[in-house]
Amino acid sequence: MHHHSAAQALQFDVLIVGSGLAGLSTALLLSEKYRVAIITKRAVREGSSGWAQGGIAAVWDKADSFAAHVDDTLIAGAGLCDMAATQFVVEQAPQAIAWLQAMGVPFSTEHNGDLHLTREGGHSARRIVHVTDATGAAVQTTLIERVQKSPNITLFENHTLVDLITSDKLSAPGTPRRCVGLYALDDDRDEVLTFSAPHTLLATGGAGKVYLYTTNPDTATGDGIAAAWRAGCRVQNMEFIQFHPTCLYHPHAKSFLISEAVRGEGGRLLLPDGTRFMPAHDARAELAPRDVVARAIDFEMKKGGFDCVYLDISHQPLAFIQEHFPNIYARCLELGIDISRQPIPVVPAAHYTCGGVLADLTGRTDLPGLYAIGEAACSGLHGANRLASNSLVECMVFARAASHDIEQQPGVPVPTLPAWDDSRVTDADESVVISHNWDELRRFMWDYVGIVRTNKRLERAAHRIALLQDEIQEFYANFHVSRDLLELRNLVQVADLIVQSARARHESRGLHFSRDYPDLLDVALPTTLTPQARD
Repeated sequence: MHHHSAAQALQFDVLIVGSGLAGLSTALLLSEKYRVAIITKRAVREGSSGWAQGGIAAVWDKADSFAAHVDDTLIAGAGLCDMAATQFVVEQAPQAIAWLQAMGVPFSTEHNGDLHLTREGGHSARRIVHVTDATGAAVQTTLIERVQKSPNITLFENHTLVDLITSDKLSAPGTPRRCVGLYALDDDRDEVLTFSAPHTLLATGGAGKVYLYTTNPDTATGDGIAAAWRAGCRVQNMEFIQFHPTCLYHPHAKSFLISEAVRGEGGRLLLPDGTRFMPAHDARAELAPRDVVARAIDFEMKKGGFDCVYLDISHQPLAFIQEHFPNIYARCLELGIDISRQPIPVVPAAHYTCGGVLADLTGRTDLPGLYAIGEAACSGLHGANRLASNSLVECMVFARAASHDIEQQPGVPVPTLPAWDDSRVTDADESVVISHNWDELRRFMWDYVGIVRTNKRLERAAHRIALLQDEIQEFYANFHVSRDLLELRNLVQVADLIVQSARARHESRGLHFSRDYPDLLDVALPTTLTPQARD
């Protein structure tokens, strides 16, 4: 443990918030030349990347092409993808895979040693590089080992971002405003520390925990998105929350995902009575895009009053199932479900935040000195719906782009930063209020801002969010900060951004489906929210 007086800022060249694939990759790429701090909320391996089962999309096969991968991405994105961002990511993807191979990631191979490529919904070719059905975990483990060996990277686990620090309060008048550091709560010592650096990169992931059912880990509370918004950055496309259609429905299974690949290898969706229902909803049946499948399941559950539907792969031989889905097979078996003999109970769950902090092709945000990449950012790649397995590759490509941009920057002097002042606050006596608000938020977001939306539902959500915001602001002003309070403050902020964005879109496109506006508008425009200038 580092010992330091709380008053003294911890000084680095680059601060990285988040320890998923985006943050770890950037840290490793910069660690040759820079002193890097990785600030992460729990243990280093608890982000969403470690949960990614499917794989990493990249054109690898000679029969495949960049143009085909771009096209598949644009079709999934329902007219809203940024063309330049899409081409950039697709063209850089093979290089990202090669870098991971060089780092030692043990990708699944064919008998002849070539990478084994699998196929997922929405892809016109086999182009998913994977490590059986646990790609994210394998990549995380490999990179974490590298990070722990690097003398230039310092890991701060159990540190929660409180807020970014901007220079306008500290510099001479007329100096351009920039990000100069951040405050983070050291959970072990229960004190807020000051970190200072000329460059800060948000790799904080998405906001799935704003919903009742999510495939995301507990860390996915939109911290970076909320902090960047408070610091004056625009956010974009927050209405597009991807719901994964098949999350294991079981009281003891905390958000366990049943991979897309189960449907790719012949899995069928069934009602409780055993009837198959997808062919009635879409000609592509179980291989339709995720949003179509999620809406079909939502429709059937509401219509029949079911708690879940079932995904059946039991017609495949046991050996096939154990070879392709060893982790899913083992996890379900622990819970008493033998997927080689019985169907898997599933529900849709919030999975991926397509929008985020508006960032360019180098990861730069509106605030100089601040970068945002990965799920926390809106790069323009995903548009109105993310194509399967395009997320890990986005993390990699923008890690390289942002680290390269940081290397091009001239040296920036960072002013002396003030210590966090909590002299006027007291200890909160009512943590029950926080957990109650958290539950209320997740439930009404699920009911009112979920897979299918209406004006009335969004209005109800907006009304409740306003009440919660007042309550939380009062808490934040008067009590010592805790991780629970910080996360709730961020979730309510992100919920507000999702609802504002959803109310601004008067059409149904991609993941945003409104009963009041079922049609597509002629022109696809992103939803951009701009924070009001604060004094």
